[in-house]
Amino acid sequence: MIRKNYLSMTTVFGFTLVFAIMFGFSSCAPAEDEIHLGYVLWDSEIASTHVVAAILEDDLGYNVRLTSVDAGPMWTGLARGDFDAMVAAWLPATHEAYLEQTQDQVRDLGPNLDGAKIGWVVPEYVTVNSIDELNDYVDEFDGDVIGIDPGAGLMAASDRALDEYDLNYNLVEGSDAAMSAALDRAYDREEWIIVTGWIPHWKFAAYDLKFLEDPLGTFGEAESIHTIVTPDLDERMPDAFTFLDNFYWTAEDMGEVMIMIEDGMEPFEAARAWIADNRDKVEEWLP
Repeated sequence: MIRKNYLSMTTVFGFTLVFAIMFGFSSCAPAEDEIHLGYVLWDSEIASTHVVAAILEDDLGYNVRLTSVDAGPMWTGLARGDFDAMVAAWLPATHEAYLEQTQDQVRDLGPNLDGAKIGWVVPEYVTVNSIDELNDYVDEFDGDVIGIDPGAGLMAASDRALDEYDLNYNLVEGSDAAMSAALDRAYDREEWIIVTGWIPHWKFAAYDLKFLEDPLGTFGEAESIHTIVTPDLDERMPDAFTFLDNFYWTAEDMGEVMIMIEDGMEPFEAARAWIADNRDKVEEWLP
């Protein structure tokens, strides 16, 4: 049975502190038939985490717990052993600071998806093409860049962009869902809007969009999404470890799951539909 938790950063740290005081972190390790995955509420990570969770349960027989948190608690939770694994680490740039803080307490299994990218995104009908042009169009964009959750590495990079390009804009905090809703409203009206964006994401299939050029390289080059686990997962759950080490798919694969979710499927329904249609690929991941 899969259980899902939706916890704020404060709640995660609060529970962690209580458990640490009462039992010590070592006693919080899950039973061998239970695996706990952390993830951020980005559409891309919702898709990948639910596919992984469905395989862990349906093919490998685990009881799976899912907890959605901000990026910081996702990394610290894994480092503390509160989570067993995640498939949501954007490297080398977006989550660089989190990896530096936790690298001695986690194990990087490498990319599960290549060709990811972050930056600022506008509709194709917007005539601006580069971040360094934006100060000439503050009024057209209402002086805002529509962001996501404040703990995201993309938001930290966006803060740097405001400084490095000396932009007269506000970075609006929110969520993936709120950003997507704002984009949808503006797109329907052909209004100018800047949103924080990344690929893979379903919105690039739904709308004609473009990344703004980044001549200073503030947002970095192409990235990969990595699988990160606890250092002892191969000893505690060797079959889960082997599967997670083998898990690798494409942006097209992920996009198929994201579109099904966006069209109204529940995440696990979409995950299992994709698994059923891609059984040969899934078999290659299994131990």
